This record gives sequence, structure tokens and C-alpha cells, in this order.
Amino acid sequence: MNKPDIKVGKTTIGNVVDILADNFGDNIGLEYHELGIKYNFKQLREILDKVAKGLMALGIERGEKVALWANNVPEWVYLQYGSARMGAVLVTVNTNYRSSELEYLLQQSDSSTLILVGGIRESDEFLKVLDKVCPTIKESEPGKLNCEKLPFLKNIIYLGKEKLPGMFNWDDILEMSKSVSDQELKARLDSLDPDDTINMQYTSGTTGFPKGVMLTHTNLIGNALSMSERMNLTPNDAMCIPVPFFHCFGCVIGTLCCMVSGTTMAPVVSFSAVNVLKTVEASKCTALHGVPTMFIAEFEEMDRNKYDTSTLRTGVMAGSTCPVEVMKRVIKDMGANEMTIVYGQTEASPGVTQTQVHDNLELKTTTVGMALPNVEVKIVDPVTGLETPRGVQGELCTRGYHIMKGYYKMPAETAKTVDKDGWLHTGDLATMDENGYCKITGRIKDMIIRGGENIYPREIEEFLYRHPKVQDVQVVGVPSEKYGEEVAAFIKVKPGEKVTDTEILSFCKDQISFFKIPRFVYFVDEYPMTASGKIQKYKLREMAQTQ
Repeated sequence: MNKPDIKVGKTTIGNVVDILADNFGDNIGLEYHELGIKYNFKQLREILDKVAKGLMALGIERGEKVALWANNVPEWVYLQYGSARMGAVLVTVNTNYRSSELEYLLQQSDSSTLILVGGIRESDEFLKVLDKVCPTIKESEPGKLNCEKLPFLKNIIYLGKEKLPGMFNWDDILEMSKSVSDQELKARLDSLDPDDTINMQYTSGTTGFPKGVMLTHTNLIGNALSMSERMNLTPNDAMCIPVPFFHCFGCVIGTLCCMVSGTTMAPVVSFSAVNVLKTVEASKCTALHGVPTMFIAEFEEMDRNKYDTSTLRTGVMAGSTCPVEVMKRVIKDMGANEMTIVYGQTEASPGVTQTQVHDNLELKTTTVGMALPNVEVKIVDPVTGLETPRGVQGELCTRGYHIMKGYYKMPAETAKTVDKDGWLHTGDLATMDENGYCKITGRIKDMIIRGGENIYPREIEEFLYRHPKVQDVQVVGVPSEKYGEEVAAFIKVKPGEKVTDTEILSFCKDQISFFKIPRFVYFVDEYPMTASGKIQKYKLREMAQTQ
């Protein structure tokens, strides 16, 4: 079957929707097995246009920021592509965020609209967090929010049926769409430029302040095309997507890889091994995404109950190194013998390297593959900046169509990350072999990867400094069998003060995401130092492992 004809640099994400509806209209575009939802690409375009018109009726202009705080509900997909058709910038919000993180994101992004999910277990939490950030909602008229800390924020849209004070609900937006004509939407769509920012994702930095990564239509479409080609995706495929949409893994390597290849999207609302395996079986999925811990949970379920995964062929495993035994089972027990590994980061839209479908087991478990098509990768000496010989460790740098436009309102931070020649400095240490295959060997900065989530110690340190009894704090990652790494905090208490680990953990609760909350808290009088006065974090890691 032919693939969609998409030209990188000349096509917007909104145009991709038309290409699919016009050329593959009867093919299934979106299928939620657990919700009984199934739409072909023509029907999907109708929904997306309603959403686009509803946002326009709300007064949202091209380039305006719309923040989305939800798990993998169908409305997430509708908003991802509906907002792209009318030119709003979708700002993705981590579902683990709590009050201080949400407030910062809404403030820094200048978001005029926040859309949040309803009708799920976590949704009550979301409303409580929002109430903390913006207590004036209850006294506000929908669309006229007046929140001192968030001067840009005007609209709150609740993805639920019930009416809540100060908020529109989803049906209101769909009803409002009737006031915008097809011609008005077409004019807006035609006015968009492939180099416009269309998505902003927040990634933490060593400065402790999350940065809004500005990604364009060209960044995202080009990257999705490259990765979908590596997986050999076509309109005959269907992809099970259990990874969160708020990460690039879900909304680029997941839904957008499907859109640019005409593949059916078969998402799972919230990860559970049972729902993943039921979706694979019912939707006859040929591709499956996940981090290693997800695949491990799926194997445990397959050991208990029988599922038909015989249609599986490919997919992406990312987030942390793939253990050999896990990849063996993906191939042998699931039948996905063309599973690939992707390495990337949000600033690169996100894919940088990927294994190929026919690579052997060793390449799939010891490397992160080779550079994607039209992407440059080099390994440089972190001190001299000169390229290292093959096999010699250095910092992995990448350049090409996939590099972000920059960090929103942070030109200095952008300049530190992307050099004057357009190379993105990833901060990751790597080696490259004679064939261009890369191995990630460590991190220049002390990033912690816990169960596929990137955690930056500086952000947690900045937060814990706010505790009135904390004089100093150093955060490190310590090995964990289950999650790869866990967070450990070494705290110096102010003279004359006493504090317990329970008190520290209570301080974190509901303020920062659960995965950032230290698993271990140690109290110290001094930190191990170098002769020049730098704290030796590796010694703290060793101390944590001997406790």
C-alpha cells in the first residue's frame, strides 16, 4: 500500500490530517479498544475540525499557548491535531505535576488556556492542585479568569460532563464550534507556516528551572517520518501506544509516527499490562511502544494469562537501556522481532539515533542505533570540543532539521545548548563504532533516570532549599533494580534545628511529582569535597549504596 506523500519543510501537521483524510479516508485512524471508539481518517478529520473551530470560537489566535493536562484520553489526540489545524501552540503538562510545577509552567509559557481531564481517578487531584494555584476560579466567569499570579490565563476547559464554576466543559467547546465556518478554519490553516512553533514541552534543566522546548511542524514531522521509516510503518500497520502522550515518546514517536505513515493509532488510556495486551489482541497491533519496565509487566501478565500477540512485528523501546533478557522475550514470546531502540531528547524532537529492524540482538541491547536519516551525529571531547576518534568516549552532539527552535524566553540557555554552528549538545557521554552505532556511556550532568523519567538533581535541590530547616542539600541517583535509579537526598540541617526524613517527605508531597520525591534521605554534617572545594557526588552515591 502507498504511504502518505508528506514533504518535510513544506507541510504542517494540520496538512497531514488532510492528506490522510483525502487519500486514506476509509482506513481506521484511531481505535480505543477499551472505550469502544473507532474512527476512520475522514471521521477523525471531522472531529478535529470541530475542536479547531471551538478553539477559534474561544478567541484563540495562531501562536497562542494552550496547555493540556491529561492522560491518554481520546481528547488528547483531538486536541493535538485540532490545535495544530488552527495554529495554537500545544503546551504539554506532565500528569505527575503538582502545584509549584503547574504554576511555573503556566506562568513561564504564557498559556491563555488550560485544558484538564475529568472522570479519572487522578482528576480530583488535578482539580485540587489547580485550586491551590488559582483559588479565584470559583468566583470567575468561564473565559474571564482573573488570577493574579497568571495574568495570561483566561480559559479553563474541563474534559468532563459536569459543570464546574469558572470553567467551560468539553461539550461547550464543541457547541461553540458551530459559530466558525469551514472557510474561516481553512483560512487559518492556510496561514500557518511549517517553521511555526506548534508544540512546547517542558524539560527540566540543571539550573533547576524547567525550560519550554519550542518544536515546529518541520521538527516534528521530519522526526516522525524518519522514525516511522526505520520501523517500516505503512497504512497496513496498527500501533499500541501505552506511553504517556505528554512526553515526546507518546505524541511524536507514538501518534505522529502513525499519522505520517497512515498507521492506525491504538492508544491505552492509562498503562496497565492487561489493557496493553487486550489492545494488541483486539486491534491486531503490529507495533508496540514502551519502556523496559512496561514490557517486563506485560511478560508477567502473559505468564499468567493467554494473549494473542502474533500480529506484533515492531515498535520502540526507549527510556533506559534494554536488558538482553527483555529483548529476547520481546522477540520470542511477543513475536516483535523487528523491535527498535530509540535514543533522543526533547530538544531533538526527540529522535537522534535508532536501531534498524533487522539489527542483531547485540546491537539492539548494547547500542542505541545509528543516526536517523538527514540527522548528523558526532562525538566530541567535552573539554576541547574536537571530534573524538571512533570508539573513544565523548559528548554526543547532533544537528539537523530536528533541532528545536530554542527554549521559550530563554535565549541564554538556548545558546548554551545549541552552539553557533547548530549542534545540539546533549550532555550525554557516548561512543560511536566504525558503522556509526552509538552507545550511551554516562552523563556529563548528573541526570537521574528513574523508570524512564528524566530527573535533574538541581531542580529537587532548589525545591528542598525552600524548607526552613535545610541549610544545604545534594541530590544523587542510586542504583535500583526495579526503576534503574532512585533519588537520594543528602541534607545539611541549619545549626540548632532538628528535622526528620518524614518531615522532608511531607514537605515534598503534592508540591513536586512523586517520582522526584527522594526515596532515601540522609542527614550529614559535611560533604566529601575535592581540593578545589567541589562536592564529590560520586562519593555520595557510594555512601548511599553502603547505608
